[in-house]
Amino acid sequence: MEQHSGMSLPSKSLLRQRGAHQHARVTKIELFFDLVFVFAVTQLSHTLLKHATPAGALHTGLLFLAVWWVWIYTLWITNWLDPDRVPVRLMLFVLMLAGLVLSASLPEAFGDKGLVFALVFVGMQVGRTLFMLWAIRHGSPDLLRNFLRVLVWLLLSAAFWIAGGIAEESDRLICWIAALCIEYISPALFFWVPGLGRSTTADWNVEGGHLAERCSLFIIIALGESILVTGATFAELAWSASTLAAFAIAFIGSAAMWWIYFNIGAERGSHHISKSQDPGRIARMVYTYIHLLIVGGVIVGAVGDEMLLAHPDGHLTGAAIAAITGGPMLFLFGNLLFKWLTSPLDRMPLSHLAGLGLTGALLVLLIFYHGMTPLLLTAAMTVILIIVAVWETLSLRNP
Repeated sequence: MEQHSGMSLPSKSLLRQRGAHQHARVTKIELFFDLVFVFAVTQLSHTLLKHATPAGALHTGLLFLAVWWVWIYTLWITNWLDPDRVPVRLMLFVLMLAGLVLSASLPEAFGDKGLVFALVFVGMQVGRTLFMLWAIRHGSPDLLRNFLRVLVWLLLSAAFWIAGGIAEESDRLICWIAALCIEYISPALFFWVPGLGRSTTADWNVEGGHLAERCSLFIIIALGESILVTGATFAELAWSASTLAAFAIAFIGSAAMWWIYFNIGAERGSHHISKSQDPGRIARMVYTYIHLLIVGGVIVGAVGDEMLLAHPDGHLTGAAIAAITGGPMLFLFGNLLFKWLTSPLDRMPLSHLAGLGLTGALLVLLIFYHGMTPLLLTAAMTVILIIVAVWETLSLRNP
């Protein structure tokens, strides 16, 4: 994804004007657009809760990867285009409407609404790229050629999305895995197309501060959905000592996740990409790929919180263990990679390694101790998150 140079743009250009030392602000329309994905995240967590099986987890994981890819591609586009221009705003409104339909189809994407999901997804991906080609038709030939490459890859994946939407469930899964592989591999291959060549990360001249802020706001969306799930579930329960304890622990766990990501990671990541000589490389690896681990961890953790509130003193099922421990583990692992790759010292945070180690020890304990309840397990995982947050905070104060 290439970018225009620092030359002044014609007044009719839809591209953002960039100052030499200015951080491009996140506009109101971008925040409005992100609200659609509150619904998408809620749909994903409810779908996983309803189908808490290995097959259900695989299906929901695939759908999450698709939703993330729609959002992250739109982020890249609005990093270049000016959302305050009327055509760009209208494009975002159309994507919002399509995103609502896409989100509504998620619970039945592997059922009766498979073709609806596929057609809307393809329409968003291809339609947005066609709009970008129209918006830059009089601009940089290099940027235009780059989005022609992107369009070729998206049309290739579109064939598999639509074929999967028509196929039966087992074949649908195969087709959609192939489609996702095409979409996720294409940036790593620099969108190489015969006759059009390939891009380089040096050409992906993104506005790093803006991109980092948008990704951090998506983390807020995911954490906010977790809070909403906790509050809505708690409101429908009879209040007892166990449910009150579960409610408090679920909230503290979400607050600890917020602290782990925002206390140092978000700001340092933004500074790192803003000062980088190759922001496209960081944007691709750290924000396009690694952040999906962090968001995925929050979503799985929200499912664990809902399981906790439903049966705090009940039997600990395999699905509950996977959600209650898997969400924080995925979150910590994503943050570990994020902070490692944006660390000025190029080292992994020991606090996060310790948190993953403690979680592993807790899982070993579950093999020998069968009296663990969802409440006790979630409390233990929350303590681990607090240890990570406190350790990192103290280590930064005393380097």
